[in-house]
Amino acid sequence: MSREAELLVQGKNEELWQRCCSFIDLSLEDCMNIQRRLLLEQIELLKRCKLGRSIMRGAEPRTVEEFRSQVPLTTYADYEPFLLTKNERALPQKPIFWQHTSGRSGEYPFKWVPVTARQFAELRALLFACLAFSCCQQKGEIGYRRKDKFLYALAPPPYTTGALIHAAPHELFDFLPPVKAAEDMPFEERVQLGFKMALSEGLDLFFALSSVLVAIGERFSQRNRKIDIKPLLGKPKALSRLLKGLVKSKLARRPLLPRDIWRLKGLVSTGSDGSVFREKVKEMWGRYPLDVYGGTEGIIMATQTWDYQGMTFIPHLNFLEFIPQEESLKSGDDPLYQPSTLLLDEVKPGEMYELAITNFYGGPLIRYKLGDMIKITAMRNEKLNIDIPQMVFHSRVDDMIDIAGFTRLTEKVIWQAIENTGVAYKEWTVRKEIRERPILHLYLELRENGYITEEQIAESVHRELKMLDAPYADLEAFLGLRPLKVTILPENAFKDYMSRQQAAGADLAHLKPPHINPSDGIIDYLVNGGKLPVVSKQEQPEKIYSKSK
Repeated sequence: MSREAELLVQGKNEELWQRCCSFIDLSLEDCMNIQRRLLLEQIELLKRCKLGRSIMRGAEPRTVEEFRSQVPLTTYADYEPFLLTKNERALPQKPIFWQHTSGRSGEYPFKWVPVTARQFAELRALLFACLAFSCCQQKGEIGYRRKDKFLYALAPPPYTTGALIHAAPHELFDFLPPVKAAEDMPFEERVQLGFKMALSEGLDLFFALSSVLVAIGERFSQRNRKIDIKPLLGKPKALSRLLKGLVKSKLARRPLLPRDIWRLKGLVSTGSDGSVFREKVKEMWGRYPLDVYGGTEGIIMATQTWDYQGMTFIPHLNFLEFIPQEESLKSGDDPLYQPSTLLLDEVKPGEMYELAITNFYGGPLIRYKLGDMIKITAMRNEKLNIDIPQMVFHSRVDDMIDIAGFTRLTEKVIWQAIENTGVAYKEWTVRKEIRERPILHLYLELRENGYITEEQIAESVHRELKMLDAPYADLEAFLGLRPLKVTILPENAFKDYMSRQQAAGADLAHLKPPHINPSDGIIDYLVNGGKLPVVSKQEQPEKIYSKSK
C-alpha cells in the first residue's frame, strides 16, 4: 500500500492533503526553482543515454539557458526509432510500463511512451490531489473515503486513462466492476455491469473522458425509458434507489438521469472537449466535472481546483515551455524554423501559447511540442490565493482533427477514405465542428449530380474510416458515436472560390481552400457562394486551429 493510501486509511487527512495538494501553495518563484532543479537532474540522465545524446545532438548543456539554446524542439517523429520499438536500453531510465495514445492515422496507429517508477510515484500523489479537489468545498478537505464506490468507465491499458487506474488508489476503493475483471470486458458490457452494481451498492466517484461522461449519461436515459422492475424485486436497495430516481424524473417531467439515482462525491474528467460538455455533464450527473489537462506524453500537466475555473499548472512532472502564437505560426509554415519560448513566469494573461514539455524523473521526451494551443487566463487564482498561472485548453495546432479524445485523423487518411468509397468527387474540405457534441463535417463537391444522398456518402466514408483507423472505430465501439456529417456543395464551389481569391491578389499558396480545418469564412463561401470577403495581397487567409486535442 502506498504512503498516500496509508494516510487515508489512518484518517490523517491533513497530512494527506499536505503530501498531495500542497503544490497549490507554492509561490511562482518556488515553482521556477523546482522547474530548474528537476530539469538539471533530468539533463544529467539524458547525457548518459543513447536517446538523450541523439535528441540533444551531442550537446552537453550545464544550465537551463544552455539547454534551451542548444537543444532543438522536437516532435514524436524524432523518437520513433526508440519509442515505437520500445528500446528500453536507450532510455534515460528503465520504465515500469508503457502506455499509448492515438498516433498519426495512416502512418502508425499509436504513440508509445514509457512511464518510470519515479514518474509513477508523483502521478499517484497527483491523482489523490485531483480526487481531493473534485470532492472538497474548501482547502484541506478530503471528501472521499475508503471503500467509496468508483465506476470504471475508462479505456483499458495501455490507453493512458486505463493506465491511470493502476496509479490511482484502486486498492482503497470498490471499483464497479472490479479492475481485474473490467479490463477483460468489452467497454459496453463493462459499463452495463457497473451500473447494475451501482444500483445496489451506490456510486460515489467517477473518472472518465468528458465525451464518455456524456455518452454514458445519454445511454442511461435512453435505456431507462422503458424499465422492467421485475428483475429488481429481489434487490431492495436497487429497487428503492431506482424508484426514488423515477419519482424525481417524473416530477421534473423529463427522462431519468444519473443524478436522479446517485449523488456523486466527486467527478473528474479529461479531454479537449471538457468546456463543450461542461453544462451537459452537470445536467446529467448533478455536478460539474473537475477538468484535468493531461495526456500520454506529459501525463498530468494542469488541473482545476475546487472553484472549477482555470486550471493550475503542475510544476513538478514536466519542464514547461511556452511558444508564443506568432512563433508557433512561423514554425508551422517553416519546419526548419526554431521558435523562441517563454517560461512559466514569463507568460502573459490573455495570450495563447503552444506548449512544449521536457519530462522529469527519467521520462524520454525533450522539449517536446505537444501540438496543443493553450490560453493563459490569469497569472494567479485570486479567489483561492493560488500563485501559479491559470490556463484553459484552446485547440490543436497541427493538421490533425481530434474527435472525443479517441482519434486524431490526418488529411491523408481522410482522403484515402473518401477515395475508397468510389464516390466521384471534385474536391473536399473537412473540419471539426461543435454542435451538441463534436462532429467531423465533410464538405464535398461531386463531379456530377446523381441520386446519392449526403447520408449515403456519410455512411460509406464512416465505414472506410473505421477500416483505416482503429481509434476511429473505437468511437462507435466505446461511445456509440458516429461523428461524420456530409454536406454536398453547389456545383463549381471550389472553382468559384479560387477565381475569387486569384482576382483578389492572393498568392498561389492561398488560392485553394485547405483540406483540414477551413475557416468559417471559407465554409460560408463554399456553401452559400460569394460571401467570403475579398482578400488583399497583404492580408492572407487566417491560419486556423482546430478545437481538439
